[in-house]
Amino acid sequence: MTPLAKPGMKPLLITQGDACGIGPEVAVAAWAAEQAPPGAPPLCLVGDLAVWRRALRLAGLDFPTALLDDPSQAAHVPARCLPVWQPSGMAPGLVEEPLGQISARAGAAAARCIEAAVAAIQSGQGGGLVTAPIHKEALHAAGVPFPGHTEMLQALATPAGGSAPPVRMMLANEELRTVLVTIHVSLRQAIEQVTTAAVLQTLRITQDSLRRFGIRMPRIAVAGLNPHAGEGGLFGDEELREIIPAIEAARAEGIDAQGPFPPDTVFMRARHAPPHHPGAFDVVVAMTHDHGLIPVKYLGVEQGVNVTLGLPFVRTSPDHGTAFDIVGRGLADASSMRAALRMAWQLCSD
Repeated sequence: MTPLAKPGMKPLLITQGDACGIGPEVAVAAWAAEQAPPGAPPLCLVGDLAVWRRALRLAGLDFPTALLDDPSQAAHVPARCLPVWQPSGMAPGLVEEPLGQISARAGAAAARCIEAAVAAIQSGQGGGLVTAPIHKEALHAAGVPFPGHTEMLQALATPAGGSAPPVRMMLANEELRTVLVTIHVSLRQAIEQVTTAAVLQTLRITQDSLRRFGIRMPRIAVAGLNPHAGEGGLFGDEELREIIPAIEAARAEGIDAQGPFPPDTVFMRARHAPPHHPGAFDVVVAMTHDHGLIPVKYLGVEQGVNVTLGLPFVRTSPDHGTAFDIVGRGLADASSMRAALRMAWQLCSD
């Protein structure tokens, strides 16, 4: 929970995600449980006021709410009062949508919160973004033309008439970090998107982004695409044609990229679990979504944080979805949302 912050500090914005899922309740639980470090920005929760009030009840919390005219007012809200900014364009009666079910209205509201939060950051009223989980089917039902947060944020960060910023998804916990070359596409499309240019761009983004984490020269392991990293072309030649040339080009630029390594063992080498197992690498670059995310999630979803690299602002989120099956039952674990909040504070303070 953020103590009364200095006026003028740009708040960290927490979007409600899908109102029918666990996002709102884990967000308020994280807000209540976390103590902001010195100098950290205040928090502002973005979404429907009635949804946030219900989330407090579902999380077993008894706090008043403050409805803000704009996010910049969050710095003036007392510590034990939930600061809520409800953007314009939110459909009325959202809290009446059934919990645990796909809702086009909830999908539209989730998208509107993201759009408004990014616009607030771009206008100087916010300093960073923590996003609660959205439901991709609800977004689709609402006619939102993006498969997930990453693609939507990339589009919102694109200047009018300009080029979209190259972004990448990183999933991280205290033991392992992994960055993805491809994200929310079919496996067939992902293989086609593993090109020298895409891998090299990922290595550059990874190098630049990890410096914000205080790692001056990141040790980057590159996972292969094929079994045994292709075994010299016996099991596929993408490593020879696309991945190795990208690694060589990155090394020529001074990036400490190594590999490609077999994807079934490189994550064990990179895992940092002191004192008996210091990681051999600071991050693993993986070619596809599941190659990269399964190892991090296996170590514990409750501590995983999703970070979008390459955006002109900080964005983190918890490493789980809407969990329709447990919403409202008092079973939602806010650990990952708390970790996402802590990481956002860290990145916004650096």
